Amino acid sequence: MDLTYPPEAEAFRKEIRAWLEENLPEGWFEPGFELGAEEKKAFNEAWPAKLYGGGWICASWPAEYGGKGLSTMENVVLAEEFARAKAPLRADFFGDTLVGPTILEWGTEEQKQQFLPKILKGEMAWCQGFSEPDSGSDLASLKTTAVLDGDEWVIHGQKVWTTQAQFADYCFLLARTDPEAKKHAGISYLLVPMKQPGIEVRGITQPDGTAEFNEVFFDGARCPKENIVGGLNNGWKVANSTLTHERGMSATTGYRRFEQELQIMVAEAKRNGRIDDPVIRQGLARYHSKIQILRINGLRSLSATVTGKKDLGVTVLGVTNKMFWSEMHRDAMELALDILGPGSMLVDTQPGSGAWPATARAKGREGYPTSPMMSAFFFSRSETIWGGTAEIQRNIVGERVLGLPREPKVEPSK
Repeated sequence: MDLTYPPEAEAFRKEIRAWLEENLPEGWFEPGFELGAEEKKAFNEAWPAKLYGGGWICASWPAEYGGKGLSTMENVVLAEEFARAKAPLRADFFGDTLVGPTILEWGTEEQKQQFLPKILKGEMAWCQGFSEPDSGSDLASLKTTAVLDGDEWVIHGQKVWTTQAQFADYCFLLARTDPEAKKHAGISYLLVPMKQPGIEVRGITQPDGTAEFNEVFFDGARCPKENIVGGLNNGWKVANSTLTHERGMSATTGYRRFEQELQIMVAEAKRNGRIDDPVIRQGLARYHSKIQILRINGLRSLSATVTGKKDLGVTVLGVTNKMFWSEMHRDAMELALDILGPGSMLVDTQPGSGAWPATARAKGREGYPTSPMMSAFFFSRSETIWGGTAEIQRNIVGERVLGLPREPKVEPSK
């Protein structure tokens, strides 16, 4: 690694710290501080506007589209300081992390002017319409269609596992616009309004009692002809850009939430005596080691980006990073259950530490039936799937990066 933070980046760090100290609630940085339910609700409602006012949402975007045009190192420092303060740095994940950068890369000037300001202000909620009941890992086999009718696309089909569809204003959706083309070639990337006739959203109840995922049915839904991103039948390339954003993690901050979990697990093991179990100690040491590998690999990738020194090792790191941390976290949550014991799986006896990291969906959700720890366990099961399953990621690394022979195709049974 050849990485040095330039003086201007450190000066920018001080600016960010000062803004956070001024704008976060009083007492935020004090040990043990935690907002009450009503205070947390008020904070979550007001925070996107404060972020927008500070110019921190998508601050790496060009200034003409509402960003600050930050350099790579400035953007790293921004992420580090918000992570240090444990302060949210986005208005809407699907908007400012996935579809926003995709529109910035592939969209027309009209699309950028129409959608990017509302994404930055947190005024437009999004969902992702990629997976279908029979097209998950093999996404190119999708069957949802879009047929041009005058100046509008008419959409028929079904999407599944669509997070936050019940709240979304728009869906960035893949649909087949040329049924005669090869399956990768006839797909387009559409921006579809969700609040219209012809769209039905049905929640999928999960084991923890929530229904964050949804099925979405399109029966004659419409979107303007000009709402194709990246050109007609070019959706496969555009979607891969979106998936790249989804798979990415900040180079010098991605490991921090896992480090926080490790600290909680160690403290609990000490409290209940499981720290004396050599298997538990070995599991904790393994988790610590993998977190450090994640941290160092992030620095290595950042160093290569800043210096322009790319090599095969760094390329492999880029495509294996998500696979590495998602499987690491899944295994760590199994270890957490071993530390906390069978009682952790019971609603009325499980630990309810509010200090568990943000992956815990229970935090701040009234009537939620599981503890933050158990919620993190459930969520870890999905992390090896979204953004591309680990199995598919291994195929990509083997075939496209290492040049190994393609996996043999299995003939369907007759």
